[in-house]
Amino acid sequence: MSQLLRSIPMGIVAVLTLFAASVQASLPDFRDLVKETSPAVVNISTIQHVDQRSTMRRYGLPEDVPEIFRHFFGQPMPYGNPQSPHGPRGRQQEKSSLGSGFIISEDGYVLTNNHVIQEADEIIVRLNDRRELTAELIGADPSSDLALLKVEANDLPTVELGNSDKLEVGEWVVAIGSPFGFDYSVTAGIVSAKGRSLPNENYVPFIQTDVAINPGNSGGPLFNLDGEVVGINSQIYTRSGGFMGVSFAIPMNVAMNVAEQLKEKGKVSRGWLGVVIQEVNKELAESFGLDKAAGALVAQVVPDSPAEAGGLENGDIITHFNGNDIYLSSDLPHQVGRVKPGSKAKVNVVRNGKRKVLYIEIGVLPDGDGAVLASNNGPKESQSNRLGVVVAELNEAQRKKMGDGVVVKEVNQGPAAFAGLVNGDVITMIYGESIRSVEDFDKVVKSLPKNRSVPMRIVRRGAAMFIPLRIAD
Repeated sequence: MSQLLRSIPMGIVAVLTLFAASVQASLPDFRDLVKETSPAVVNISTIQHVDQRSTMRRYGLPEDVPEIFRHFFGQPMPYGNPQSPHGPRGRQQEKSSLGSGFIISEDGYVLTNNHVIQEADEIIVRLNDRRELTAELIGADPSSDLALLKVEANDLPTVELGNSDKLEVGEWVVAIGSPFGFDYSVTAGIVSAKGRSLPNENYVPFIQTDVAINPGNSGGPLFNLDGEVVGINSQIYTRSGGFMGVSFAIPMNVAMNVAEQLKEKGKVSRGWLGVVIQEVNKELAESFGLDKAAGALVAQVVPDSPAEAGGLENGDIITHFNGNDIYLSSDLPHQVGRVKPGSKAKVNVVRNGKRKVLYIEIGVLPDGDGAVLASNNGPKESQSNRLGVVVAELNEAQRKKMGDGVVVKEVNQGPAAFAGLVNGDVITMIYGESIRSVEDFDKVVKSLPKNRSVPMRIVRRGAAMFIPLRIAD
């Protein structure tokens, strides 16, 4: 009996040893990947020359304030040789930023983030062998936060480029960069999601990962287990300011398209459709007679745009673009931006409950675009008791800016208030019927069905949108 008891711990130890070995065997080993890829990863620092006179003026101080007193006003005291242009008697200061990048060609082309080198007067690239080379900015694209640099060197180590479209959620990925200036730091994690849209980032379908990313990692490569670059680490969402957050990388397919255009012409041309879109929520889906909430709802077709020329109409719901599903409205800009201007795109829409296919020639995204809509009261008014809203005709100036519609002057208790209408909204369409006048408005409202949601298109402070409207009786 005692001999049996003595044998039990040894058995447990053996089982645990086998279990640990199996777990270790199932985890990836990054050692060879890091050795092979690190030489092509670079550290990027920048220098910005700031005129001290302009800095003093910004603080409202006279330029002849003695150096010793400037630190009381938040001004750093420069040290060094008094004869140096950056010394106490100099007129310039230097500010440096730090980031990462990687070499994509043997003759010295380097990719990084635009925000790493933005407003830099000098860009320094430090290689794995500790060489420091001055880089030339070939081109930058703020919309995708990418920049292409060039250093004068030959036979440089390069990364192997991967196909980010083949990346799968749950796949292991590795980041190499310079967080806080610590060169060639390696972190690993998995792909959490693909095709993420971020605020003010309409043309990049970000890769979301749980890889630890910190300041200095920006512009560095994201590798798959084959040692291929599948993304460029760009942003982190965190409440702590550290890596305890969600990391985002620019897909490599998007980055290389941008890099090729920057190399060829120094700027990036993107496809442009010319629509204002919004999400299709459950209530809107019901009002349009859809089975599920999906697609991009066209709230406004921009005048003289490819969308207008191609036959898109307000109220169309785009479900597919060039064969790709559009689940969320944010999916559409990603797809359109990647289309070469001048080529035709297949656009599947749902219009008044029926499916249609349009072929639209994509244009070039303009530098700026927008519309300013007025909401002054028109001369003719009408009140609809079914909606509990007072509307008025648009005046001539308003019609020139926004076309047809009626302006909301007063919202009382009722369906209009429940739907969220406010004074100044311009109603342009209800239940698929265009509203050109108060008479049209009254006629359409009287014929609306009961106990179901119907779509209403409005323009609010220059932005067009659809809202669901439900009339109980």
